[in-house]
Amino acid sequence: MADLYFDDQAWIVRYFVVATGGWLSGREVLISPQALSRAPARDQTLPVTITRAQVKESPDIDTRKPVSRQHESLLLTYYNFPFYWGDAGLWGGAPYAGITLAGAGVEDDEALADTDDEDHHLRSAKAIIDYHVQASDGAVGHVCGLLVDEHSWAVRYVIVDIGSWWHGHQVLIAPEWIDDVSWLDRTLSVDLTRSAVETAPIYDASAPPEDGAHDRGLYTAHGPIDRDVGRRQPPA
Repeated sequence: MADLYFDDQAWIVRYFVVATGGWLSGREVLISPQALSRAPARDQTLPVTITRAQVKESPDIDTRKPVSRQHESLLLTYYNFPFYWGDAGLWGGAPYAGITLAGAGVEDDEALADTDDEDHHLRSAKAIIDYHVQASDGAVGHVCGLLVDEHSWAVRYVIVDIGSWWHGHQVLIAPEWIDDVSWLDRTLSVDLTRSAVETAPIYDASAPPEDGAHDRGLYTAHGPIDRDVGRRQPPA
């Protein structure tokens, strides 16, 4: 996998950017999480329901340029996946990508009309690395990664390195605490003070927050996460 494209409004991964290597002369293709047959395997592979022949004949999209809704509509229609936009759910009305595979198809005229909207919000996970993080009272660090839920494909946290300011460690910022992402200025603004970020639980990449303890510390420091984007709810 060469990159991830995520939605900067819903904060969810919409496509995997896959480098095909010599198989397709180095061509990069977009694969939707809707193509997954189950969660990633322990050997770090992504099992999909589509075939090599389908990938080979899929619409050619330049992954070095912004992906428009027109490009998305061509790709999703080709694979017979429903459009995810124009619906309250994360994946065309469903909470998880795989659920939409049953009875998939694009027949909604209103959804088709929405493909004319160029105000799309797909962003490269690679491109956001090193973005400056601006707290409510000043600069606080830079983005060094994302933590993604492999079941819902929601972006659970942005990893922020504050080494240039305080103690040389990393902390986690939930999308709910992000006010704005300026792609022009390469800046991510958060609704937190520098002090709040400084005193947040330290993130240890060797021990991801899977048991809820780290999450509880963040909720205590910054408040609950209550937006339904596929993340776990705050502990009681």
